[in-house]
Amino acid sequence: MAVNTAVMTRPAFAVRTPAPREVWQQLVEADDDVLVTQTPRWLECICATGGYEDASRLYEFDSQRTVLVPLARRRGWPARLIGEDAWPSEWGIGGPLADGEPTLAQARAVFEDLSRLPANRISVRFGPRAAPVWAAAVPGAFQPARNMTYILDLKGGFDTVWQERFKSATRTAVRKGEKAGLEVEVDRTGRLVPTFYELYQLSVTRWAAQQHEPAALARWRRRRIDPLCKFQAVAEVFGDNCAVWLASHGGQPAAAMIVLQHGHHAKYWRAGMDKPLASPARASTLLHRYAIEDACAAGCRCYHLGDSPGGSSVSTFKERLGARGYPSFAYRRERFPMTTVDQRLRGVVKRVIGFQDA
Repeated sequence: MAVNTAVMTRPAFAVRTPAPREVWQQLVEADDDVLVTQTPRWLECICATGGYEDASRLYEFDSQRTVLVPLARRRGWPARLIGEDAWPSEWGIGGPLADGEPTLAQARAVFEDLSRLPANRISVRFGPRAAPVWAAAVPGAFQPARNMTYILDLKGGFDTVWQERFKSATRTAVRKGEKAGLEVEVDRTGRLVPTFYELYQLSVTRWAAQQHEPAALARWRRRRIDPLCKFQAVAEVFGDNCAVWLASHGGQPAAAMIVLQHGHHAKYWRAGMDKPLASPARASTLLHRYAIEDACAAGCRCYHLGDSPGGSSVSTFKERLGARGYPSFAYRRERFPMTTVDQRLRGVVKRVIGFQDA
């Protein structure tokens, strides 16, 4: 049996960290499939609001192949107590960028180098369109986590999306929102970020009630993950490519959401609403309708709706918009299982709270 020596031989490479911004930007500009969350500007927002610093790594192979892995780590902490992640929790997809698809040997070399870093946790989140070579190269030290990522195909323009991809229930909801007299506006200056954040806090309180979690605890936890300054930083850094959509009823804010654009991709990022006001008027569906039309007009090919469990009510909503679910994976290596411990502690707290509320 023939042996593929290209796979068996470890390729030579050099590493530069943090990765030079000019090289990172060149890789972004050369690849139409790069997402907004894989850009250096996204890392800029992470570092500005989350207490993180740039830990990105640029791999330069002797074969002239270049691979860049975006990474961020907590500032001021010993390496063995923290993670180096692409990206930290709630910051989305941060998979590697390359000037062409790497070989299996090169992808393995990247993962092996990452596994040797002193950080307690190393994690890399891939999008659904990541090259298959990455999944084939993952060593056993990395544990996979499967996600379902929803994407709406914008090919053909908005008329095609409306007629062929929106489900009849979505078209009906849009018409209901229009008849309800909702006033829709879009802001690309950051002016509406505080209004969005007020509605987002209302949603956090509602989600807490659904999870039997004290509202004050939920708001405190969510402010640590999603502080107001996070959204303000993204609006400032991305400028016209960060749109805040707001639906109001009788002058009162009902629902808002943030949509980001980069290249041929639009990303629905966060949303919030005053449910008693927004739900009867189908405000959220109406906002998506306008944001999707805007993305089509801008030449976007895809409208990303993020992750959600298959079969959930959130996934059903996305499917009614015409989005399809695609498997996507994250890979994590931890020396001490702090992530697992944290998840178990959260589960215990929720069970205790649920028992007390019963």
